Amino acid sequence: MSGGIVTQWSQHATRPPFAIIGLFLLCLFFYVVYAGLSPLMQQALIDMGGMEPAVVSGLLAQPPSTWWSAPALSLLTALLLHDSWLHLLGNLVYLWVFGIKVEQRLGSLGMIAIFLAGGALANLIVALRLPELTSPIIGASGAVSAVIGAYLGLFPRRHIGLFIPLGLYLQFARVPALFVIGSWFTLQLLYTAFGPINAAVAWWTHLAGFALGISLALAARGIALLRHQAGPTTR
Repeated sequence: MSGGIVTQWSQHATRPPFAIIGLFLLCLFFYVVYAGLSPLMQQALIDMGGMEPAVVSGLLAQPPSTWWSAPALSLLTALLLHDSWLHLLGNLVYLWVFGIKVEQRLGSLGMIAIFLAGGALANLIVALRLPELTSPIIGASGAVSAVIGAYLGLFPRRHIGLFIPLGLYLQFARVPALFVIGSWFTLQLLYTAFGPINAAVAWWTHLAGFALGISLALAARGIALLRHQAGPTTR
């Protein structure tokens, strides 16, 4: 990629990651609300905001004019709900590690678009793959996977700093992002193929989000390249 494109895309680098911060606060807010409820009300919140594959797949079988309803909205609302600190923390850590660079490159609106579109599509894929499943699905895993895919599409040669355990010590090393994300992606494939039904739900969510994220990132790179090539001819 030429230096002109890098300069053009990096104009957001000095801005705070408003999209990441906003998504953090939204997910944290909904978890605090969830944690403050009684077990019965917690389940009611999950039933109301979670994505139920059987309901969504049934909705898709109806005329398109009926698609704009609460079940369709659950493709998005499910992304903001988490049922444990571990569930929430895991998603937020990956969102922070990979999302900041994605937002710096694509801007806040691009980051939000990838998060929401990737997460919604991931939930939709689960509904199509497991149409008989009646348990609500919640969590931002599919959206975060889309962000990881976008990171790989935008920065295929970048290195990520990791602490690697060597006996009783931790050694800091910079590992190619392609290797780190490739290992993560391979693990998702293995769990999808050999995991139990609950694992299949999670891993299909991850894979669908990842695929959309990397596709959107490659499309953005292509558009930036075309704009750069067309730039010198304009007056």
